[in-house]
Parts: sequence; structure tokens; C-alpha cells
Amino acid sequence: MKKILFITGSINQTTQMHQIANELPEFDCWFSQLFTDNTLLNYLLAKTPIFNGTVLSRKFKLKSERYLYQNSLQVDFRAQKNQYDLVVYCTDMIVPRRMRQFKTIWVQEGMIDRYTTWSKIVRTLRLPSTMCGNTSLNGAANICDVYCAASEGYKQQFADKGTHINKIIVTGMPNYDNQQQHLNNDFPHRDYVMVATTDMRETFRIEHRVAFIKNAVKIAAGRPLLFKLHPNENFARAEREIREHAPLTTMIYKDGNTAHMIANCCELITQYSTVVYTGIALGKKVHSWFDINELHELAPLQNEGTSAKAIAALCREYLNHKGTKKSFDPQLAIYKYLVGKQQPELTNELIANW
Repeated sequence: MKKILFITGSINQTTQMHQIANELPEFDCWFSQLFTDNTLLNYLLAKTPIFNGTVLSRKFKLKSERYLYQNSLQVDFRAQKNQYDLVVYCTDMIVPRRMRQFKTIWVQEGMIDRYTTWSKIVRTLRLPSTMCGNTSLNGAANICDVYCAASEGYKQQFADKGTHINKIIVTGMPNYDNQQQHLNNDFPHRDYVMVATTDMRETFRIEHRVAFIKNAVKIAAGRPLLFKLHPNENFARAEREIREHAPLTTMIYKDGNTAHMIANCCELITQYSTVVYTGIALGKKVHSWFDINELHELAPLQNEGTSAKAIAALCREYLNHKGTKKSFDPQLAIYKYLVGKQQPELTNELIANW
């Protein structure tokens, strides 16, 4: 039986990989938290707090593996137990050289950080993408064999940054491809202005949180406010700041279903957060530190929750491909999947005429 290794990170990344694996029951699926074979990076991970806010850190690994074991999934951290026929990545910023011998597929897992002058310098000088200190170069390394993008907008963005466009397929993005489902929920509050925060400070980026809170209060203009804190945040600090600078009636949630909260809000305020796409898909007025028009162009495909099936179809076709990596045509593979899903009897004829 052919083996697939799914690389995990945050819980969002981990649950997305689990969804894809569920669509591939005929293969032997394993999971590993993101890892590096770079000696310097591993030393810094072990001896310094530099990467504590990233998915390379121990706390993210423990959360991910807890989820994996709770769902009876097979774990092979650092790919030490098996040789794999395919590796599915959620980032191409860290792909150990020994893993590049296997077939590889990259899956977009969320919003890509703003492309800055420093990002351009790192890319131009061919420095390690991790030196950006954010995800601005995720999807741009052109290392993996196939790239699964959330939308046509992101496909073009990845191509503009360096990944060959013929490698990139628009599949939609698991966890963000069926936002209408969240309208039916039991969250007890409605008609508030919602604020979704980020973990910028925990990942060593500059944020003027007090100014952000005051601006949210201004936007709310007397309407009820609800803050949903990022799971990687320093909760005590964040709550203290909100209590000091927002009305006493402000609601603060450390956990809970964020999508349900967005579904019930009247307006959504974000910083650099993928959840802004939930607001856009549900027709909410949204605020972001990204350009709103650009976000509408980048917004993930809404396909009634079938992104994982499409990505799994690509995995299956690539695993069964007999030729070289370069001879695999992901465009044909996804075309075959889409035609077969709608009109199975026409698949062979249409593929022959491709």
C-alpha cells in the first residue's frame, strides 16, 4: 500500500490535512508536525525562544499531536518510520532536502502575510524564506511539484512571486470553502461588532494593540462589541488591554467557534487574519489591514466544502502517475476529476481530446 505523509502545523492546518486524508482511505496515511533538518534552526529551536510563536515550536507540536492521537491517526514525526510515496505540505518555506526525493503537493492553509520590502530582499538574495519572519513567501518557493491554491487571485499571486503557474491548481481551501454552513448555529449573541485579533506580538512583529482597540471602539460607535482572541495570544495581557480601553460591556472570548461568531455579527474588524474571508463570504462589512478590494479578489473559492475531495483527487492521480515528476500534468488531473464528478460517462472521451 502506498504511503502518504501529511505535514501539520496549527490546528487549522492539522484539521485540513485530516480532511484530505479522510478522502484517501485506500492509502496508508501518516502525519508529522512541520520539522527541519537544518542544524542551525534545530539548535535555535532547542536553545532560544526565537521560534516559540511559530508552528515549529513544541507547544504547536503538542496541540497537533494531541488532535492526531484523539482521532486515532498515525504519527511519524520527522518522517523517521517510513519511506513515502507522497508528502503533502502546508508550507513550502521549510522542505528538508531529503524529503524532496518524494512526490510533493503543497496546500494553501490560510491567508498569506503582506509582501514587504524585506520579503523582496529575502527573495532576491535567495535567502531562506523563514528569514522573512512571516508567511509572505509561503507558496512562492516553487519547490513542491503541485500547488493547491484557494482562489484564482492567490494562484496569480503565487505565480507572480516565483512558483510556475502550470504547477498551480485552484482547488479551494478546506475549512474556508463552505462558509454558508455557519449561518445555522447556536451562538447566543447577535448584531454586535466583532473584532478578531492576531498573534503578531507573539510572533515578534510590531503591533499597536491599544490603538487598534480604540479604533474598534470608534467603528462600533456605541454598538455591542465582541473580541475573539487569537489562540496563540497572551490571553491575560490581551484581556487586560481590552478591559482598560473598551466599554465595560465588551464581550471577550478566548475559545469557541469563530465562524459562528462571525456569522452572527453585523460587522467584522480584523488585522491580518484569514477569518476575514469568512466575513466576506457571508456578506459582512469587513475591516482589515489588507486592502479590502484585494481581499475580495483573493477570497477562497466557495464550493460547498469539496476542496478536500479535489485535493485528494490530485493526490490520487499523482500517486498513480507512472512517469516522471515533470511529466505529471496537474491541470489534466483536476480536469479529469471535475469532469468525472459531473459526467462520469464522458471522462475518457474528454481526456482523450485534452
